[in-house]
Amino acid sequence: MQDAMDGGAEGWKERQEPTLKTILNKIGDEIIVVNELLNKLESEIEYQEQTSNSLKELCESLEEDYKDVEHLKENIPPHLPPVTVTQNFVSGSDLDPEEPVKVEEPAPTKKPLKEQRNIKEMPFITSDDFSGVPAYMKSRLTYCQINDVIKEINKAVVSKYKILHQPKKSMNSVARNLYHRFIDEETKETKGHYFIVEADIKEFTTLKVDKRFHVILNILRHCRRLSEVRGGGLTRYVIT
Repeated sequence: MQDAMDGGAEGWKERQEPTLKTILNKIGDEIIVVNELLNKLESEIEYQEQTSNSLKELCESLEEDYKDVEHLKENIPPHLPPVTVTQNFVSGSDLDPEEPVKVEEPAPTKKPLKEQRNIKEMPFITSDDFSGVPAYMKSRLTYCQINDVIKEINKAVVSKYKILHQPKKSMNSVARNLYHRFIDEETKETKGHYFIVEADIKEFTTLKVDKRFHVILNILRHCRRLSEVRGGGLTRYVIT
């Protein structure tokens, strides 16, 4: 009798083991899913915090600009110097009918100064541009962080091409050395375009040319703000 009871208990145990294993496997799978959701939630919270901080900085900047405008508005000079125009009139009675009228020729105008060349800068990305960037490419970067890098890139572009447009006679030794480097880096593909290289970023900005910087360059290529021209062991970032 006892043997029969023991045998029945063992049979029931064997039948129950597959069911318990199935339940445990499901629980394990659900734990993995919950863990992934928690990781995504944590990343989203960090992204939202960064966005919130960027918006706070933007609001503070706008408030300062508003205060400056209000200050200028409240402190307009009460009396501005009037613009005076002098005209010389000759009455008909002062003219001698037999004497030809002399028309004074206007004084020759000075030749205008040589027009300053406009330097092409990279446009900032819009919110629509940022929305169109794949999530895997954006990582944890924010819209404002990318535009901050664009601002620094534009600083490098302007600094470089001011030297290139500067008369050689007015250059000091540092500017002359940079000028020759800029000329050596030009290629047929970059002719007529504005471009910089990593050395220009290091020369004219405080940006770090690291992994994060190259991630932002990928985003700018995706948004068609720049393209790359490679050659001679050098990568040229062309403003598009």
